[in-house]
Amino acid sequence: MRYVGFSTGALARQDFRRALKMMADKPVQAVELSALRQEELPPLVERLAELDLHQFRYIAFHAPSSLDESFEPVALHLLQRVCPYGWPIIVHPDAMHNVARWAVLGELLCIENMDKRKDVGRTAAALDEFFRILPNAGFCFDIGHARQVDPTMSEAALMLQRFRNRLRQLHVSEVGAESRHDPLTVEAVLAFQRVSHLVPPDTPVILESRVEESGILQEIESAVQSLDPARGLAIVGD
Repeated sequence: MRYVGFSTGALARQDFRRALKMMADKPVQAVELSALRQEELPPLVERLAELDLHQFRYIAFHAPSSLDESFEPVALHLLQRVCPYGWPIIVHPDAMHNVARWAVLGELLCIENMDKRKDVGRTAAALDEFFRILPNAGFCFDIGHARQVDPTMSEAALMLQRFRNRLRQLHVSEVGAESRHDPLTVEAVLAFQRVSHLVPPDTPVILESRVEESGILQEIESAVQSLDPARGLAIVGD
């Protein structure tokens, strides 16, 4: 069974409580608690024990997408406080200044492939070096990033084949030329379907699409269709 849900940062920027409330009365089974800016990390970590997360069967934690080098030791100390929960911790490779230091997160560390804005981590070859230094790390595959970097989906297929044993979760959204995470289009769904056979059926899916509360279920359906071509495209864009 595939668990599908949202990043709190996609639904309500810098307001994880509001994002959780938006999902509370909906059949959403997965969540990624996101501290996408470094100033968001301390308050989120401090409040983890207070959060009602009982509806979710899969939970992940997204570390800040960029870090000041001076803040890196502080961030790692805070992220080590997340480790006892056993949640995957998603990290952008360019946020790691001292890559080897991130080994303290062990198997919970999940490295994400990047989009065109970033100078590192955009291809399987570029990610190889990070996994060489961090052999226990997992892989968070952002299929929208991969499509933006290579619309043919060849690089996406290569990543899924090379890092299949490391794959922990997917990030799904439309990622356009400006690198914004937008709602899925028919074109994105069709592109993702071309590599969907390489994604294990139980891989959790976290949507990063920026949608209003009224669009949550629609976007989940679109994401499921992108990974299961047999479902068709009837609801996409309705």
